[in-house]
Amino acid sequence: MPAFEVLAPGGFTTVQDKGRFGFQQMGVPVCGVLDTFACDTANLLVGNDSNRAVLEITVMGPSLKFLSSMDIAVTGAKMDITLNDQPTEQWRSIRVKPGDVLTISQVQAGCRACLAVTGGIKVPPVMGSFSTYVGGGFGGFMGRPLKAGDILDAHGGDLLARERVVPEELVPDYPSHVLLRAVPGPQDDFFDQGATTLFTTQYMVTPKADRMGYRLQGEKIPIKQGMPKSIVSEPSMPGGIQIPADEQPIILLVEQTVGGYAKIATVISTDIPKVAQATPGDTISFESIDLKTAHQIYHDEKKKMAKILACM
Repeated sequence: MPAFEVLAPGGFTTVQDKGRFGFQQMGVPVCGVLDTFACDTANLLVGNDSNRAVLEITVMGPSLKFLSSMDIAVTGAKMDITLNDQPTEQWRSIRVKPGDVLTISQVQAGCRACLAVTGGIKVPPVMGSFSTYVGGGFGGFMGRPLKAGDILDAHGGDLLARERVVPEELVPDYPSHVLLRAVPGPQDDFFDQGATTLFTTQYMVTPKADRMGYRLQGEKIPIKQGMPKSIVSEPSMPGGIQIPADEQPIILLVEQTVGGYAKIATVISTDIPKVAQATPGDTISFESIDLKTAHQIYHDEKKKMAKILACM
């Protein structure tokens, strides 16, 4: 089913799903959406399961002309949205018909939004995922960000019997200062006072922030005397906070497969969306928690999604 034509692509708009797992040993990163909460909620709002492909929209949104009747939803970063030049809202389902034009403007708070359509965006699966890996030139729509003139398909499905809306109290905020919870390790033994520095310092997000990782700037985090400045390269996962030679932390994200620097701590998976919504100039602080607390936070997040589902 033809879904929409891209009139203007926005800043960096790609097709993503929950990620591509099991191929990191071949140098293929996980990829997938950075804000999984926004993705899951967008899919829920249009009646999809959570594994359907969406558009991930970065900083500046696209303009899309719809080619079929369907339900859509935009979640994540706060952006001005119009449908046929009339303002419309995020975090709710929107019924569109052929010829309707949706325009998503520049971000006001946060960094990334997700757009879901009935049935999910239809692209060929690569290694079991619809996600775009721009660095490798595969997955998603032709392995690249969208361009003007692209026409994308959707799987299609039944339209909603009634509008779906996320209650305002369950919509996340996107502040300019972010608190990230992190579990020490796996190489926390490489640090002594460096750990205290990490968990008591406010860091700024630099312009070197993308889907591979976020470079931060602030007080240096020294490696313990006598420890090597690098380690044997090992597999990396989203959330690892590595300390390179300049002693400024880097939060690894979804398009990184290996790393050769010690990782002082790991941001919990529930807080990765907070990283994804930070923009250059925003500030970040870290809070040390244990694994048991991390598991509890994860389960609390699942309860939040269940509460949203109960409102549908």
